[in-house]
Amino acid sequence: MNDGARRRAFNSMALIACIAAASPCLAQPSAPEPPANGASSKAATTEEEKAAMDAGVEAVVYGLPLVMMDLTMKRMTNVSRARGIAAPVNQFAHAPIFPPASFRNVVRANVDTLYSSAFLDLSAEPLVLSAPDTGGRYYLFPMFDAWTNVFATPGARTTGTKAATFVITGPNWKGELPVGLREFRSPTNIVWILGRIQTNGPADYAAVHAIQAGFKLVPLSKYGQPYAPPAGAVDPSADMKTPPVDQLKAMTGAQFLSALARLMKVDPPPAADAPVLARLATIGVVPGEDFDPGKIDPEVAKRLEGIVPAALARLHERERRFGKVENGWHIPAPDVGAYGADYDTRAIIGLIAFGANLKEDALYPTTFVDGDGAPLNGANKYRLHFEPGLTPPVNAFWSVTMYDPDSFFVENPIHRYAISSWMPLEHNPDGSLDIYVQHDSPGPDKEVNWLPAPAGGFNLTMRLYWPKSERPSILDGSWKLPPVTKEP
Repeated sequence: MNDGARRRAFNSMALIACIAAASPCLAQPSAPEPPANGASSKAATTEEEKAAMDAGVEAVVYGLPLVMMDLTMKRMTNVSRARGIAAPVNQFAHAPIFPPASFRNVVRANVDTLYSSAFLDLSAEPLVLSAPDTGGRYYLFPMFDAWTNVFATPGARTTGTKAATFVITGPNWKGELPVGLREFRSPTNIVWILGRIQTNGPADYAAVHAIQAGFKLVPLSKYGQPYAPPAGAVDPSADMKTPPVDQLKAMTGAQFLSALARLMKVDPPPAADAPVLARLATIGVVPGEDFDPGKIDPEVAKRLEGIVPAALARLHERERRFGKVENGWHIPAPDVGAYGADYDTRAIIGLIAFGANLKEDALYPTTFVDGDGAPLNGANKYRLHFEPGLTPPVNAFWSVTMYDPDSFFVENPIHRYAISSWMPLEHNPDGSLDIYVQHDSPGPDKEVNWLPAPAGGFNLTMRLYWPKSERPSILDGSWKLPPVTKEP
């Protein structure tokens, strides 16, 4: 929407407000009387307020990933040096171990890979990423733009496991690159790299640590020269205790819209988003401009204060129908990681699985029920049975992880939180495979295939790393996960 249209939208809201209030702005010079059509004016006001509320909710759904990226980046870069999974801007942080059962900072953590994380700011210059030879070990280092779309995924699937050097450029960068560097051009200046390296249990930590140390980030101007990353600037006033999603939930409507407008100055939306941006402009949210609630009718502005909880309620409702269900397993939507105009899916993932991969790199089906649709519960015994030759078709590896109703690991006597294909699983004589999902041990002869469950409710997530594209494949639906079967 251009400036003239935007002003007309504001003027329209102001006009209706004048009618509703019998304001002198519409009075006749001789006698300030209320308009005769007061009832219709009141209806028009209500309709206009509803339209503004709808646009506000749409703004939250549309802008949630961008605001979440900003909140997450602030929290995870507010350190002077790399610590845990946090590091200064343009530097890597590497997780040294799997989360323990007591870990409560992130839901649905995995014990398949060790993470590497780096938030980049490309506004000054490109960054060169050096990847080591992983010796054939599976890894993926997806790169997310500020809107959480994956624009590149260096790793085993796309670039192989040999040593390689890449350069990450911003949307407006112009210049010549050194010979031999593969360019990944980001649509935004803010980029998040969330890497994963296959880790076959704690005994594998040392080998993975050596690989993590081989990933380097260097400004293009320093490429080929000795380089030591500078210390990060720490903001002591930053909220380092409240998780980003809780910070977002606590925002007022004006705070969210102000943040969205501010962030769209730095990382403008793509041209393809013009239709939704036109609707956002009717409530004063315009890329490149500050949001000023003072330009909006006070009654409309008051209604907009409720847009964050209203949008979250809408997303949680649609989350229940998210993706498709097969044999009790929820299969993620196919456009995860490359959303296009599917803003609802993008926002849902921003809430429940921030930093989700492309389906070609990893797919995470989840089930809360058995094959009969009854909720999973440790009072029962279950079996996950794969027919001969029909274990999950992947190029890398797969796993099944146990979670309690709050999406955290379940403590158990053998400290096993997942069954993974790299483990020495016992197959049946006919080549089929059974995973025993239950609270008590299935017996010494079956314990190698035992995934311990809590005494009460639980749920399972299967992770398929680098799903095969040839049939049978979960990507085209020609391979389906078997149901979790309740034992008699």
